[in-house]
Amino acid sequence: MKLRACLVDHEPLAVERLRRLLEHAGLVDVIGSTSEPEEAVAALTADPPDVCFLDIQMPRLDGFEVLARLPAQPIVIFTTANDRYALKAFDVNSVDYLLKPVEPESLERALRKVKGLSSSGQVAQSDLQLLLKKLTDSLRESKPEYLERIASRLGDRLCFLNLPRVTHFYAEDKLTYAVSEGKAYCVDYAIAELERKLEPKKFVRIHRSTVVNLYRIKEVASLPGGALNVRLKDGKDTDLTVARDGAREFKARVGC
Repeated sequence: MKLRACLVDHEPLAVERLRRLLEHAGLVDVIGSTSEPEEAVAALTADPPDVCFLDIQMPRLDGFEVLARLPAQPIVIFTTANDRYALKAFDVNSVDYLLKPVEPESLERALRKVKGLSSSGQVAQSDLQLLLKKLTDSLRESKPEYLERIASRLGDRLCFLNLPRVTHFYAEDKLTYAVSEGKAYCVDYAIAELERKLEPKKFVRIHRSTVVNLYRIKEVASLPGGALNVRLKDGKDTDLTVARDGAREFKARVGC
């Protein structure tokens, strides 16, 4: 009998990619999925699955906080884009982890572990509760601070841009610009510096001179030679190019 699985990830594209991988593996039935942590708490409480694939880094509630609100803990496979959360504490018999982008081989390894736990009934709730506390404390201590808005100087005034409205950043003539609602604003960061200060789940560098907002991408198309064309949802259908040497990593990030 197949295990019943629930998928929880802040990135809808990551949910769909994981769903496709699980369907191909054929070892579980996906009974539900969500990108909202509050919805995840309600769904996991109302109909607990056999296994939950759970994103660690989510807004409002992280993955550990979601689990802390559940009356009963399912077997959990954490997913994370940052390997510093893949701590040795994961090596208990009730928890596994997957680094994003999830690879089929890693997924199969985790599913085999879950199958073994389910058949033997060796899900140690006390171990899981202790692990959750240790990981929650670690996450809170080391959570990076990302920019929430960015300033642009206009003469003797500062204009503040909300990052969700910024479609992309680009460098030109030794200056860096943020594009919001079709208008370019000069900002005091180099592209490399922005790459470190912007949340990687929302912004990705696609070229040595360009960083794009993943939530502002309308479509992606292949170009001759292996590069990619990214079209933005900005009212102008602005096209950007993903360099050939970064195309594979970019496609993995967006799940295409």
